[in-house]
Amino acid sequence: MKRVATWAFYAVSALAIAYLALYAYAMFSGQSIVPGDPIHIFRKPDAPSYS
Repeated sequence: MKRVATWAFYAVSALAIAYLALYAYAMFSGQSIVPGDPIHIFRKPDAPSYS
């Protein structure tokens, strides 16, 4: 049981570090994150709109 708790702690810690790294990347990349803005990562500018 102690081994499972240790691995669970490692998993939660890894998720927290990944979240902080993503937050740091978002802060230093210069792009502002605004709630409600669509994400345009892989969308072509001339793609048709299906909505």
